Amino acid sequence: MQQQVQLIINDISDWQPYYPSQSLLTAHEYLQTPAASKSHILNLCDDLSYLSTGYYVSLLAEARGQRVLPSVNTINDLNNFNHYQLLANPVDKAANKFLTKQTDSSLQLVVCFGQTAIEPLKHLARQLFDRYPCPIINIHFVKENDRWLIQSLSAGRLADLTDDEQTLFGESLDLFNKRVWRKARAKKEYRYDLAILYNPDEAIPTSDKKALSLFIKAAKECDIEAELITADDFNRLLEFDALFIRETTKISHYTYHFAKKAEANGMVVIDHPDSIVKCANKVFLKELLDKHQVATPKTELLLLQSDIDYKELGEQLGYPVVLKIPDGSFSIGVEKVENEDEFRAAAARLFEQSTILLAQEFLKTDFDWRIGVLNNRPIYACQYFMARNHWQIYNHSESSRAKSGSFETYGVHQAPKEVVKLALQATKLIGDGLYGVDVKMTQKGPVIIEINDNPSIESGVEDKLLGYELYRLIMADFGRRLDEY
Repeated sequence: MQQQVQLIINDISDWQPYYPSQSLLTAHEYLQTPAASKSHILNLCDDLSYLSTGYYVSLLAEARGQRVLPSVNTINDLNNFNHYQLLANPVDKAANKFLTKQTDSSLQLVVCFGQTAIEPLKHLARQLFDRYPCPIINIHFVKENDRWLIQSLSAGRLADLTDDEQTLFGESLDLFNKRVWRKARAKKEYRYDLAILYNPDEAIPTSDKKALSLFIKAAKECDIEAELITADDFNRLLEFDALFIRETTKISHYTYHFAKKAEANGMVVIDHPDSIVKCANKVFLKELLDKHQVATPKTELLLLQSDIDYKELGEQLGYPVVLKIPDGSFSIGVEKVENEDEFRAAAARLFEQSTILLAQEFLKTDFDWRIGVLNNRPIYACQYFMARNHWQIYNHSESSRAKSGSFETYGVHQAPKEVVKLALQATKLIGDGLYGVDVKMTQKGPVIIEINDNPSIESGVEDKLLGYELYRLIMADFGRRLDEY
């Protein structure tokens, strides 16, 4: 449904250089007027300091369930930029080349909705706006020891713009409204819009094309219009009400940036950035699960710059030993060693990728249980068998294309109760999103191998028993979250 854009300013006279707008409100009017709809709010107040009138405009907008730019988080980040410099040295090559030609040792730049009139600085302006979504940003560059840095970053004031900057602001606002706030609608309108982030070129996709089409179909039944987006659509993200990530997530990756931007703008998001942080790193999971006494294989941490007694570790864990990098996925960055020499050699290779490794006892099983959990409820159960003549589910050594083992899909009630119970115990420590918990059944009982924040859901595999109902369950949960927001 089309949503109204409301412009909030301190003084109506500040808007005189621009086209008249019926959506213009003073901050005083906005704060005293109850929200009539979930409209979009552009907070153009000249003072966004903590507990100022402008600060309260964004605070109340969020409390009223409205999308606001800038958000309270962005305001706080800008206000505290000089204290913790979230971007230590963000000057890219094009910007640096331009700045080195400057005769002065400092430069002031105004960025309006991620736009600037200086061509070499456009990419940097876009990056800063993506990180700090604020209508007007003032950037102060300084040259220190022949190196250009950003000394300060702050929210700009409408009243301080020059004639040229006013032109830039008006054009940038119009472009921003067309690209971000306003979205061309299909003939049939739905209550909500969902972005499904995927990578059409991903070697091991979390959902295949048929599964993605079933998600889109199920979304419509839940009054949600879903659309596939890719990494190139980062600037369109705010067109949507919710984000569903369907590609492998990593911290230093655009999937995490999408999740953080969605969270900062009050969108419903799976995978939530907190879940990505917790699940993406096996060191974090080990400490978390150990603290809460959740059963896992015997595991030791190896630190690159410490003295490692490989002989003692091998005897303690028992050969074979499994070595892992903390942020590997789909069996990548995992090696099995049979003796001390192999242990040392494998550790040396993996230390090139990470300063911390995990050494883990090897538990031989024919398969791993995978329990799918959504909102602290189990929704599917699978057995993933090891790849043929291999000790892992995925075998990356046979060819350029990874080969995986077979599978069996069960009803949750058919899986061992202790496996399901352990999976739920683990995911409650992470959040209420969508997870895939890998569990091995041993003679001493089930143990957690991994918690995946972005579990595979492929047609003919995880949905083999529930079929279309699995997709409808997940989309219905998005609907519930959107209704409750």
